[in-house]
Amino acid sequence: MMKKIITWLLSLWIAFVFIQSLLFKFTDSPETQHIFGTIGAWMSTNFLAPLSEFFTAYGGYTIGSFELIASVLLIIPGTTRSLGALLAIGLMTGAIFFHLFTPLGVNVQGDGGVLFYMACSVWLSGWIVFYLQQSTSKRRSYF
Repeated sequence: MMKKIITWLLSLWIAFVFIQSLLFKFTDSPETQHIFGTIGAWMSTNFLAPLSEFFTAYGGYTIGSFELIASVLLIIPGTTRSLGALLAIGLMTGAIFFHLFTPLGVNVQGDGGVLFYMACSVWLSGWIVFYLQQSTSKRRSYF
């Protein structure tokens, strides 16, 4: 029972973080333009250059769409929750990488690292949800 409650709470946390950011990503807010523009400019200086223009222009919409998909998968009980957790882990691995290894940095526009730490909390929550889902589903018998 406790695993179920923890799984639900962490799934709801991930979905909350993703869904509340959609307004920024889907409206091409100045914050979104700064984040994806900074990353796109960095991409243009290395082997990712072919993706830089697309990422600058459409990165917010693309990432936001995948975050919405992950949120829906996490809210649906059952096997889709593991897929949502894996998608959240993948998305936040990218976010953490870009915060740490590009000019974006941890402190984005003076936010004190809030975006970075939220990405870390979602990443960790995703791993916990995935682990709990896997340990629960191994005990189920569908036959």
